[in-house]
Amino acid sequence: MSKIIVANWKNHPENLEEARELFEFSVSEAAKYPNLKTVICPPEQFLSGLPLKTINYKLKTIFVGAQDVFWESGAENYRVKYSLVGHSDRRYPPVGGGDTDEIVNQKLKIALESEVTPILLVGEKEKDENRETVLRKQLSSDLHNFLTSDVRKVIIAYEPAWAISANPNGHADTPENALQVAGFINYFLTANYGVRPKPLAKEDKLQTTNFLYGGSVDQDNVADFLKYPEISGAVIGGASLRKEEFATILKIASEL
Repeated sequence: MSKIIVANWKNHPENLEEARELFEFSVSEAAKYPNLKTVICPPEQFLSGLPLKTINYKLKTIFVGAQDVFWESGAENYRVKYSLVGHSDRRYPPVGGGDTDEIVNQKLKIALESEVTPILLVGEKEKDENRETVLRKQLSSDLHNFLTSDVRKVIIAYEPAWAISANPNGHADTPENALQVAGFINYFLTANYGVRPKPLAKEDKLQTTNFLYGGSVDQDNVADFLKYPEISGAVIGGASLRKEEFATILKIASEL
């Protein structure tokens, strides 16, 4: 089963020239691994200036993603096929109220209406929070009034804010904890929507959603997470900006 690698550049790099260079490099590296699905999410201000023609869309393995859902129509103009929704930068910004679960719910609906696949990021802000309580609240509210057919189109990523490398003392969660989260989300989706994260047993005919892990994923630990079939892929933050490291991550993921 193909793994999914999502490169979230956040607010980097510093200018369009660097963004174009990083984009071209990332696309050329991802093209080496047709067994992967690679989604590159640059900042919004760079989307219109990137050389999107370097992507062979017929291969259906490399895609451009947005870092948030656009409230106005226009995502399709950038050929965006995926969008992050509910990232901790939006849920818990340094200044301002941030996106509530109700806002995340609306953004998910807008993405689906625009035929953009949403990547819903969930996770606790602090390490000492009750993880299942936080996840249950987020999933219940974020997917409120969703049909099962819509939930099946949503990719769910567990990315606890405390684990993100950009945060003070940020460090990756353990693969064991990520598997527990996958199991909890599996239970939640099955109980509420009849949907389960991939992979399924051969005899199970239900359509599914994917489960990703994000939070300080790098070349040293990506295999520890992706070696488990329950984890469909990873959201890569800072490491996606380091060319050679990102190339290594793609290579490792392709071999699993």
